[in-house]
Amino acid sequence: MDQNGLKQAIDGVAGGRATLRIEGVRAGIVLDATGLDAAARDALEAAVRAAAAGWTGELRVVVTAERVQRRLVAVASGKGGVGKSTLAANLAIALSRHGRRVGLVDADIYGPSQPRLMAAEGVRPTAKDKVLDPVPTPYGVPMLSMGQLVEPGRALAWRGPMAAGALGQLVEADWGATDTLVLDLPPGTGDVQLTMVQKYKPAGAVIVSTPQDLALIDATRAIDLFDKAGVPVIGLVENMAGYACPHCGEVSDPFGQGGAEATAAKLGLPFLGRVPLAIDIRVASDAGKPPAADADDRVFAPIAERVAAWLAAH
Repeated sequence: MDQNGLKQAIDGVAGGRATLRIEGVRAGIVLDATGLDAAARDALEAAVRAAAAGWTGELRVVVTAERVQRRLVAVASGKGGVGKSTLAANLAIALSRHGRRVGLVDADIYGPSQPRLMAAEGVRPTAKDKVLDPVPTPYGVPMLSMGQLVEPGRALAWRGPMAAGALGQLVEADWGATDTLVLDLPPGTGDVQLTMVQKYKPAGAVIVSTPQDLALIDATRAIDLFDKAGVPVIGLVENMAGYACPHCGEVSDPFGQGGAEATAAKLGLPFLGRVPLAIDIRVASDAGKPPAADADDRVFAPIAERVAAWLAAH
């Protein structure tokens, strides 16, 4: 294979991603893999090497990529049990349906529930050069969770620095072309949360609360944590907001009504929307079928639209 033949062969499989330089019997090929995930990069390199197999001289292939400007959206709550993880999973899917390239990090290290919510239980991530590869999900949102790295049902009795270090590996994984990472933080305002927020500096935070006063007190503490860390709060979501009786249709409010919206107004923050206390959301979530994946979703899509608009404006 001569120089022209090598150039034609490389252009045929790599097109504009390849830059070829030839000096005598030495050929150097630089591949631009910007926006490709690990599998696509490996496939491109393999295809180029196969196309250049007829070159009898020395061959060197270098793969490069520009750093993707990736933004983190933290989903947080001041306490557990308010539906934060369910909101994070559905927000990630809804943002993806909105046109963003989204990944999901389950940083709720003491209660990692995203593998079940995203139908990825039992799937362990692989690693290359000590960098984790996110696990694909049926909803087009790759994810990583501590729940995929430990045995099911095993307690993680880790101190703050160890937990923060482990979570850092999830955030710093090979996210490829992902431009938005939804970060499902542990509940509360402790060392793990503070370390994650300070080190990775999310673009903004979504606060989840039920309407009741006790939950709103803790949600206000979470807002204060982000204020002190210099991370803007995108807005509040009110979960478990109203229950419609499946028999008579009457709506009741076991956790109160409008508390999160009133708190948002009091603090001068956007109110992103309500998620009802509905059995179909619970059943679908337990089955690994997030409602946001449905084409007729009317609950999470408006919340994601407001978050996407905020990201576009900031």
